[in-house]
Amino acid sequence: MNSSKTQTDHVYLRPQYSLHHRRAARIRWTSEARADYVILFLLDGKLLCDVGDITTEFGERATLLLNPGESASAAGRNSEFLTATLSPSFLLDAAARTGLVSAGASVRLRINAVEHDERLARLAIDLTRELVAAEAGQEMVIAALMEQFVVYLLRHFANVRRSEELELSRVGLVDRRIRRAIELMHAHMNRDLPLEEIAAAAYLSPFHFARLFKKLTGASPHAYLATLRTTRAQSLLAETDLSISEISARVGYLSPSHFTKAFRQTTGLTPSAFRRAVISKQ
Repeated sequence: MNSSKTQTDHVYLRPQYSLHHRRAARIRWTSEARADYVILFLLDGKLLCDVGDITTEFGERATLLLNPGESASAAGRNSEFLTATLSPSFLLDAAARTGLVSAGASVRLRINAVEHDERLARLAIDLTRELVAAEAGQEMVIAALMEQFVVYLLRHFANVRRSEELELSRVGLVDRRIRRAIELMHAHMNRDLPLEEIAAAAYLSPFHFARLFKKLTGASPHAYLATLRTTRAQSLLAETDLSISEISARVGYLSPSHFTKAFRQTTGLTPSAFRRAVISKQ
């Protein structure tokens, strides 16, 4: 796929997954520890990717796979990539329909870096073309491609394990010991949530709660909350005509400038640029 010095972004949001295609002269990408699976396909150019303490140079058609709770960053020039964010419930539903898992199971991607996988590359290219072309039937085609992509992930890169502590709740797949705390975050992200209040929802001291939360999710409670706020803001930007100020207040930021800075650090786009990049439902 051809690169260009002009930055272009295409964002496609659905409840169970999202896609973001970017082409730019300078790339700086981050994925903080979050509740979802994140996959980055490098369509063109090169990226230096940091996952934990490991730095890897990604060449064209390489793929980065991140489990919930894993963080990564990447930087490069004259590059083009596609990121897919998948909810655990979406992956588990596909796994159940293919007969790979039963209730009380979880899915973990067993490697981070994938190179020279032609099937993954083909799916990424096809998804990108659908995003960019925005032709009639786009939603149906993308849904079908995503089904193929998830099944391929499950067949070739996933380990399934049973966990008695995990449960699928209305806020997604969570550890039952911290479910109430996560529900509190979802319900009250529009206001300040001190650690003491979040921990109390799980009937734990702040110290023990923070340790358990980081162990189970890979993120601190407030980093996790920041991700929830960004995800909610993305939906509001895509689905409503609310002003940036109103959205920033609804997701718990004291000022639009603070919200804009945090949103850009997470997505690489300002809220206004993100809204322009969103592909409307046909």
